[in-house]
Amino acid sequence: MSERIGVGILGAGMVARYHQQAVAACADFGVRLVGVGHPNPERSAAIVETFGAPRLDPDALLAHPEVDVVCICTPSGQHAAQAVAAARVGKHVLVEKPMALSLADADAMIAAAAAAGVRLGVALQRRADPQLQRLRAAVAAGELGRLALGMVSIPYHRPQRYYDQAAWRGTWAQDGGGVLMNQGIHLIDLLLWLMGDPVEVQARAATLHRAVEVEDTLAATLRFADGALATVAATTTVEPGFPHRVEIFGTGGGAQIEGEELLRWHTAAGARHEAAQPPQAAGASGDPRGIAPTGHIRLLRDFVGAVREGRAPLVDGPEGRRSLAAVLAIYEAAGLPSPIQEAPR
Repeated sequence: MSERIGVGILGAGMVARYHQQAVAACADFGVRLVGVGHPNPERSAAIVETFGAPRLDPDALLAHPEVDVVCICTPSGQHAAQAVAAARVGKHVLVEKPMALSLADADAMIAAAAAAGVRLGVALQRRADPQLQRLRAAVAAGELGRLALGMVSIPYHRPQRYYDQAAWRGTWAQDGGGVLMNQGIHLIDLLLWLMGDPVEVQARAATLHRAVEVEDTLAATLRFADGALATVAATTTVEPGFPHRVEIFGTGGGAQIEGEELLRWHTAAGARHEAAQPPQAAGASGDPRGIAPTGHIRLLRDFVGAVREGRAPLVDGPEGRRSLAAVLAIYEAAGLPSPIQEAPR
């Protein structure tokens, strides 16, 4: 592969803009945007104006000889088939969360990338935060002692117009779920990254205040192999939206993440971290555009490094599968339907 890395983005919605900003920020790393894949030629002028790159038919984007990496930013129900197609023509794939809507589809994506010898990454960008990486290393080193309790709180606000702006939003077939699959999977991923995979799940879910197929409110309890417990509480019905929190506590200390900040981290041995000032912004709690592009920039730089070095990216396919498996287990425990799709052939 040449020094330069050509990126193609599939999709032209809000999350695609984060990937476009990440590509622009990685120009010094030899990364450039080749084109944006979208099936509607009537969007061509708007895409050029917004992204600074031509609109290409999605098949043409996958066939483009200058595209090395495909960022998949389409509705969740399209991720698996597009990832498999990209891998089969030799493109490396960075796919937005959730990587797929079923474990069979996730496994097909992982298998296709392995068979083609390409990298598969999942955009769970909070793992790229240096502070959170240091926290995870401390947990792994036992600095928080034996873990006892985790807590995830997601008091978000997504008004009805958010769901009404696109037919796929709030549907099982294309969104794959509600507050937990769409918004909460990022925080479920952090919880699992810090505490491990749950071995037992109990949950209740409801659609209380939004006219959608999927859940807008959910509460769950998780048990881990070492006996530690965790709670998950999530909703998209709280106006104006409050910052999410991920908290973990052990016999030797604890840590609290609020919004995009590691708020505090104390250990019984005397180590202390306090944020310089409490987070002022609500982040994505009231508006999905409320997060900075920093995480996507860090993740893309790592992914390009993985492509060049022939190593696994920071969040590879098997790691992206973990949060999907947990969300689906919570849905099953809550008696919710889950998308049953045939794995891409």
